[in-house]
Amino acid sequence: MCHTHLLVPIFIWETNQSIYLWRDRNSNGNKSQDSGIAEMEELPVPHNIKISNITCDSFKISWDMDSKSKERITHYFIDLNKKENKNSNKFKHKDVPTKLVAKAVPLPMTVRGHWFLSPRTEYTVAVQTASKQVDGDYMVSEWSEIIEFCTADYSKVHLTQLLEKAEVIAGRMLKFSVFYRNQHKEYFDYIREQHGSVLQPSVKDNSGSHGSPISGKLEGIFFSCNTEFNTGKPPQDSPYGRYRFEIMAEKLFNPNTNLYFGDFYCMYTAYHYVILVLAPIGSPGDEFCKQRLPQLNLQDNNFLTCTEEDGVMVYHHAQDVILEVIYTDPVDLSLGTVAEITGHQLMSLSTANAKKDPSCKTCNISVGR
Repeated sequence: MCHTHLLVPIFIWETNQSIYLWRDRNSNGNKSQDSGIAEMEELPVPHNIKISNITCDSFKISWDMDSKSKERITHYFIDLNKKENKNSNKFKHKDVPTKLVAKAVPLPMTVRGHWFLSPRTEYTVAVQTASKQVDGDYMVSEWSEIIEFCTADYSKVHLTQLLEKAEVIAGRMLKFSVFYRNQHKEYFDYIREQHGSVLQPSVKDNSGSHGSPISGKLEGIFFSCNTEFNTGKPPQDSPYGRYRFEIMAEKLFNPNTNLYFGDFYCMYTAYHYVILVLAPIGSPGDEFCKQRLPQLNLQDNNFLTCTEEDGVMVYHHAQDVILEVIYTDPVDLSLGTVAEITGHQLMSLSTANAKKDPSCKTCNISVGR
């Protein structure tokens, strides 16, 4: 046996027991030959592993084990690894496996820590029981079977934290009057020929925060509403195409719609994006968002407002963030106009499947990215 391992406390179980991160520097990848740990058949091997209460950065784990030598167990070792992605870059640095050491406590116990748990990520986990010896080394059981699980999306609590961070930089409000959507001419030709001139909702891509509950799930149509400061009109440049569909704001945003906060992110640039969702009250999109996203007051929020002044609806958007507005119902082209813009197509500003900068302190929260 080698010297006693250094155990570094990293978080607390719900039982108030300390848990430690243990990395065996001499490990050759073979679990049964971990340096400094001797196997002892008398210790019961965990089996029938159960994972429950999964969130974006925590889960509960329990298992069954034989009663023999159960009283000798002082610790549990948990081997947690991200599941190998078949499409992952083979040249990319691999994630370091995480071995967690916890004092033996009543099961189930909660594993919590954004240091090593990310939302919407598949993991494998295995467990062994251990008995700490007087010299500081451990006698251990064999490893349990390996099981797989996937962490959850951000909850409303996490999204509210993102919302509060976005509010800090949203800036003052500017008037606007239209929502607009840029695409190529072929896109609008296809909509006219194949969908009777009606824009159809599609599933949102995976751009933005990795834990966003709308990515890959919510169906909608992306619109913009940001205006140029000096003209009060939509910019003439676009990353998405030279043809623009414009529709009066009141057609999509009115007292018959609900407004939700969806995400806050950046793409390794100074620009920050806020995703908002407009859903007609009672629609499938509204029901989806009501369960998952923080709802905003139409007249009083930091991003997008709709107020009545002298009997006329007046609209404002935040100046210092780029708003991406998802409308969850179909939209008929006859409700607006399609025309070619005079500016350039700035592909570098496209957010299609854009990955969020995990190091940005402005738009990240203390859970998995």
